[in-house]
Formats: sequence, structure tokens, C-alpha cells
Amino acid sequence: MGHKWVGSSVARKDGLDKVTGQAKYVDDIEFPEMIHGITIRTSIARGVLKNIYFDEKFNWDGFTIVTAKDIPGKNIVQLIELDQPLLVEKNICHADEPVVLLAHPDKDLLQKARDKVRLEVESLEPIYTLQDSLAKKQIIWGKDNIQKSFLVQKGNVDSVFELAKKDSSIKIFEGEYFTGAQEQLYIENQGMVAIASKQDGVTVWGSMQCPYYIHKGLMPIFHLSEDKVRVVQMETGGGFGGKEEYPTILAAHAGLLALKSGKPVKMIYDRAEDMAATTKRHPSRTLHKTAVNADGKLLAMDIDFTLDGGAYATLSSVVLSRGTLHAAGPYECENVRIKSQAVATNIPPYGAFRGFGAPQCVFSAERHLDVIAKELNVTAEKIRRINFLQKGKKTATKQVIQDEVDMNELLTFTLEKTDYHKKLAEFKKHNQTSSVKKGIGFASFLHGAGFTGSGEKNLKSVVGVQATKEGVIEILAASTEIGQGTKTIFAQVAAQAMKVGIDQVHVVQPDTKKVPDSGPTVASRTVMVVGSLVESACLGLRAILLESGFLKDSDTNEKVTQACVQYIKKFGSLKHYSQYKQPPEIKWDDQTYEGDAYAAYTWAVYLAEVSIDPVDYQVTVDRFTAVQEVGKVVHPVLAAGQIEGGVAQGVGYALYEKVIWKDGKMANNRMTNYIMPTSVDIPEIKVYFHELPSKYGPQGAKGIGELPLDGTAPAIMNAVDNAIADIAKDKKPLNEIPFLPEDVMQVMEGELR
Repeated sequence: MGHKWVGSSVARKDGLDKVTGQAKYVDDIEFPEMIHGITIRTSIARGVLKNIYFDEKFNWDGFTIVTAKDIPGKNIVQLIELDQPLLVEKNICHADEPVVLLAHPDKDLLQKARDKVRLEVESLEPIYTLQDSLAKKQIIWGKDNIQKSFLVQKGNVDSVFELAKKDSSIKIFEGEYFTGAQEQLYIENQGMVAIASKQDGVTVWGSMQCPYYIHKGLMPIFHLSEDKVRVVQMETGGGFGGKEEYPTILAAHAGLLALKSGKPVKMIYDRAEDMAATTKRHPSRTLHKTAVNADGKLLAMDIDFTLDGGAYATLSSVVLSRGTLHAAGPYECENVRIKSQAVATNIPPYGAFRGFGAPQCVFSAERHLDVIAKELNVTAEKIRRINFLQKGKKTATKQVIQDEVDMNELLTFTLEKTDYHKKLAEFKKHNQTSSVKKGIGFASFLHGAGFTGSGEKNLKSVVGVQATKEGVIEILAASTEIGQGTKTIFAQVAAQAMKVGIDQVHVVQPDTKKVPDSGPTVASRTVMVVGSLVESACLGLRAILLESGFLKDSDTNEKVTQACVQYIKKFGSLKHYSQYKQPPEIKWDDQTYEGDAYAAYTWAVYLAEVSIDPVDYQVTVDRFTAVQEVGKVVHPVLAAGQIEGGVAQGVGYALYEKVIWKDGKMANNRMTNYIMPTSVDIPEIKVYFHELPSKYGPQGAKGIGELPLDGTAPAIMNAVDNAIADIAKDKKPLNEIPFLPEDVMQVMEGELR
């Protein structure tokens, strides 16, 4: 064959259908007699549901009405904790909980009916902030409001702090850092279509990331065996984590209406409901207490990390876990203690969002390191160089780094490419005479690829590959295409392993009746973990052909196709499956939280250049440089697109996107008042990849999808701090995002809180 598909920017497998409008999204589905569904929700943040009243003057003929009593199985959302009802029966824990479902053929009449349902409730005192939850002003979840906690320990932190009382060369720095909620704001709203009957079970089609999450969730709700539940992913217009766990709720709601009505039911949220009721990035508070010597060498890191989990546990425990494991950054320190907890509030539950707990921790760690450097009068560059992890060194979980990593090289490359030292001096001089302030700053970080610890081992993901009677190679995996390029990447990996052209490979649309459970499309695992299974399944299929004698080792392209056709003619079918087996060298202890947290890491240095206008107090990101080591780059254009998209979201996280809560409800749940950066607000983004292939990914590839959101906000805020260093030198450090114009004004006018 001679062609190397991996490493080539081939045309997207799903590109033509999408640009020509042939791709089918959930709202494109139409069935005969299909009706539409809506949700009636609570409006108070905490209380008790006393009764449901339906206006007797309204004509309810032709309406399908579903409440909790219509659920044939368990009224529970299947996640890590079984604490969230599918429909409220009694206790109200946030202001957008679903209580009643309505369906009707006429969408306009359905909206009128929404106002004809009245919920009688008794209000209780709510908790709105993580601080109030920690203070236990009200106990709203479990015994103490704590949904989950972790403790990571290495060395003896307290002994270093005690020593510092006697040794003046040891300096201690404390800081408190905050990050806000962030809405995923995918282009396509949440949506599901369902058909259901007692005899045939439930089938749903929808916009989703994880078909088997939904499959698992629907079985107990409808009291059905797994063969009676079918979940089909339609083309999905973005997810970013927002379509990881939440679609189970919408699928079940549509299914209940379909079961009771006997008709297909479509439920599509409008933007306002989607933003108000679905999950978002967890707000956080991080306390750092750090001991260093005069040069900035890290001697002890004491980190207290808290997430606001919202009203129910959802995925907060695993978001907290990843954040905990990224809190110490890409740095070596002999003494580390990381205490973390997710706490409950009466806010709609928070959930998965690209980065998954790491952006919160990386922001606090990288800001704190810059603050320490400034106080010690050492450079931001030096304090990182003397602390970087290297091969053979241990992380906070005592994992010995096996990667051929060189963070010093990445940093040197970044600083040289951006003329960092020259600009640092130029901007300082510029700021002395100009009202427009300029700054430059960077952040160094790492991101673990795949599920944490024993997660992949427990998942036991499976991928299949089969040949059709025409000789087409079909990939059977539950990993979803949500814009990031799954279909294209899998086709590249398969084509290279099978030694065929990429047009000879077809990636089957995820459908639980057709594909095995290869795990969820999350955690930067699709390429490294599932892609490896695609590769091994294809190599296994090719081995079958070689063993049969229909194929020679040197055969490629058409000869492989011919061999598949001949094999199937003789034996009837040609399939091979591959299941994940954790490599024996990867060891993790779930009890002590020690060991190999991730099989492989990606490593990065991001640098931002900003300017601040004293008239409108707007921070503008002028240039952005993203340098990362990600193993083998499978598709350079798609990979660069992932980085650029993540940086764009990170710009929003840092400077624009603020969720406003009022009485427990999102007050700015419109695209007109939830401000996100547009194309004019996004700078030129220079993307550079360094490639050090990993043995855990296909052709050496590692995951990259979440990485860019980790380092963008701290790089920007370090640049902002550099821009206003002279103005704000006697003020508290910039410790909170989003950093809006009004915050800039407070800093520049000397009123930082």
C-alpha cells in the first residue's frame, strides 16, 4: 500500500453529508402520528410538592399526561449515586426539576397547556453557594452536604510547615482561587425521539455522547431487560460533556410519554430550557498553602479543592477525582496533600464539561505559582523550570512518570516562538507611557488520557470489526461522532491496520442493537483507548484472513477486499472483537488513591498576549500560542481544530461567560445575555504539536480533546496580571474567573474585593 493514513489530514468521513445537509439530526426525524412532548418544572429551589392541579376549564382531550406514578419501574436516574428522581414525587431540590410531562400533536396548544398546570408547593430554606453548604447552614444532602471527598497524600506536608517556623529560608504562600459555572452552549439543543410499548420495549433516537449510559438508565425506569431497550445516536451537533449524562433524563421522559400515548414522541428543548435545566461546569474554590525555598523550589503543597455539585450527585465524584489528580500540576514535590470535596447546593446539578475538573485546578495552581514567583522576585519561567516533572520522577499519587516528557523543551520552544523575553521588556516599557496596557503570560500543565485509575479496567470496553459480503470493513463501536472527528480517526486507524484504502472502511453509526459497549465518548479516551481497540480488532481480522490462506502478508487494498469476499463466501461471516485489558504495569489503589492515575499524559505550555482598554475595561486576547506533546497526531487538521476550539472555550471561561443565578434559577439563560466570545473576540491561535508516541495508543496517539481548556484561562489571567502589575501591585492577586470588564475596572480603580 505504501500510504500512511495515520498522520494524514484526509477528508472527514462525515463532512460531505454535513455540508450538503444530508446528515440527519434528531429534529429531522419524523414518524406517522408523532406527537410532541414538553416538561413542567418546579420554580422554587427547595421545598415539598403538595399537589398538582390541572385547570378544569382547559380542554385536556388529546393530551398525554405523565407524572411519577406512571413510571413502570424505578423513579430514579441511574448514575453513580441513586439520589435523583426522574420526576419529582415529593422533595424539590432545585428550581428546574421535572414534575409533569405533557404531549400533544399541536406544539402551540402544548405551550398553552404549560400555563394550565399548577404545582402546589411548600417552600423550604435553600442553600445557594458552596460556602454556605460547607458551613452547613442547612443540611440538604446526606448527613453533611458532602457528596464525595478524596484525600491524596505524599510525604509529610505538616513537617515542612513546622520547619518553616524555625527556618527563615522556607517561605510559605497562601492563596484562595475561584472559578465560575460555564454553560456548554453546543450548537444543537438537547433532543430525543422515542417509540415504546409494553410488548416491544423502548427505542430512542437522539443527540448524545454515550448511548450505553442511556441504555443502562432506561432499563430500570421501564423495568425492561437489555434486549428490550435500544438507543440510537443521531448526528450530534456538539456535546462538550453536556450530552454525557443528561440525555438519559430526556430519553426516559420521551419514552414515558410514548409508552402512555402509544405514539412516537419527540422532545426538543428550546435554548432557554436547555440552558436553565441541564448540567454545567462545576464552580470551584481552591485553597493553596505552599512552602518553597528562596529559589522557588516546591517543598510542600497543601491544596484544598471544593466543587459545587448542585442538587444531585450526578458525575461530581468523578469530576472531583480528575480535578484532585491534576491539582498539583506537572510539578515534582516531595510533600503533597490534596483534600477535595464536592458539596450539595439547591442549584440544578452540575455535570460533565470538557476538562472535567482539571480546568478549575489548573487555573488555581498556575495563578498561585505566578503569585509566588512575583513575591519571591524570581521569574515565572524559573519557578517552573526548577520544579517540572521529568521521566522517572513521581507525581502526587506516587506514579512514576514513564513518558519521554521534556517540559523544559516545550517551555523553551514556546518562549522562543513568541519572542517572550523581548515582549516582556517591550510591554513593560509600553505600559509606562500608554493608557492601553499590554501583558504576556503562560501556563504549564498536563492532562491524563482515559478514565482515571481503574476506570478503564472496570469498563472492559469492546470494539468489533466485520467485513461485509462486498468486502467493506465495518467498525463497530459505541464511541460517538460529536464533531471532533471520531469516524474519520477510526477509519484512519482501521485502514492502516488492515492495509486498505480509507474508502474501504465504514464506521457504523452507534446503535446499541448493532455495536458493542466501547464505553462513553468522554475523558480524552476515544483515540487512545478505543482507537487502540479498533487497531487490535483490525489486526485480528487481518490475521484470520492470513491464517485462512485467502490473504498474503504483502497484500493490500483490493486484494484485502477480495480476500474478505472469498472468506465470507466460504464461511458465511468475518468478524473479530477486541476487549480492553489493563496493561500489567499499570497499578492503582482506589482506597489509598495511589499509583498510576493515568496510563499516559499529554503535556503543554500555553501562552497568551493581551491588551486592556482603560475606556471600556475590556481585556482583548491579541495572540495565543498553544504548544503540546500529544503522542502521534492522527489527523493534523482535526487535531489543530480541537486545540483551537478548546482555546476559544477557554477564552470564554476566562473573560466572558458568567452564569447568573437568581433564587436558584439561571437568570441569563439566553444567547443574548449569556455572553460568549464570537469570532471577533478570538485571537489568532498558533498551534504546535510535539510528538512522542505512547505505547498505549494506536500508532502512539494520546488523547487531546480536553487538554486545551485546562491551560487557556490561567495563561490569559497570568498575562492580565502582567499587564496591570504596576497598577495593582499593592492589591490582592487576580484570583477569580470569569474576569469581566467590571472586575477589570475594580482592579484598575483600586477596588478589588
